[in-house]
Amino acid sequence: MISFSTCWNSGRHKDGAEMIQEILDLGFDTVELGHGIRLFLVEGILKMVEAGKVKISSLHNFCPLPPEIPHASPDCYQISAERPGERDRAIRHTIKTIDFAKRLGTDRVVMHLGGVEIGDYTGKLVRMAEVGMHMSKAYLQTKLEAVKRRESLQDAAFRRSMDSLKIIYRYAHMSGVRLGIESRHSFEEIPSEREMLVVLDQFDAPTAGYWHDFGHVQVKHNLGFLDHVEWMQKVAPRLIGCHLHDTKWPGRDHMAPFDGAVEYDRLMPMIPQDMLFVFEMSPRRTKEEITTSFAKWKERFPHTV
Repeated sequence: MISFSTCWNSGRHKDGAEMIQEILDLGFDTVELGHGIRLFLVEGILKMVEAGKVKISSLHNFCPLPPEIPHASPDCYQISAERPGERDRAIRHTIKTIDFAKRLGTDRVVMHLGGVEIGDYTGKLVRMAEVGMHMSKAYLQTKLEAVKRRESLQDAAFRRSMDSLKIIYRYAHMSGVRLGIESRHSFEEIPSEREMLVVLDQFDAPTAGYWHDFGHVQVKHNLGFLDHVEWMQKVAPRLIGCHLHDTKWPGRDHMAPFDGAVEYDRLMPMIPQDMLFVFEMSPRRTKEEITTSFAKWKERFPHTV
């Protein structure tokens, strides 16, 4: 199944029905509600769903946004946070997202699990790679520093994340909603690949599964943290959904598929049949870029449509 995320256009709409209609006009009939759905968009979304004009494939936490958050911000509250009050808010708004998913008739919620507070090493490495320093001693030293700092602080943050996830998992299980634990863009974020395997081992299918973000994983591949194909081989059996976008080397992501370095032809054969694929485009992508990419996708991978 193919869907399209509102992260492309939620920021420029005041009416949820108009936001949905703009996506339908691109040729999609199924929509993921992204992490930029403000409360005033909800009425129009419900109107379109109740009229049978659109199907909702999935929601990206937090959805709708907490009322005090004015713009898309999936990490405004983190379930790994050191402060108990922030963790509580993250859990509470995730549960509200699960409730909204049930109301809309979908069973998938995409989740982030927080991060380790070591600073933005990923951004620094991207900037170094952009100027040709990715083979330099300085680049290697920066990566080693990032690894050492993360390893010194990650255990406590990961434990808090897992404790929070246990509460959310129980609620999702009772609600019949599946949690898609999303692969992350940045080395500082939770889960790392090793942590992802722990999460998938401790939280059973079908309530919890892996959500593969092609662009995020490609950035980590470009920076030398993993091999995209090898990682897909490990996690494909637990997949419940994918975000489709491409990455121009080294770190410019949310490009239209086939406009970057993601090797879809090598990766797609490993993905189980009947998977959900969500086009997750930057607001900067034009309608022409999107429709051209969608046409290429349908031609190359017709079995996914």
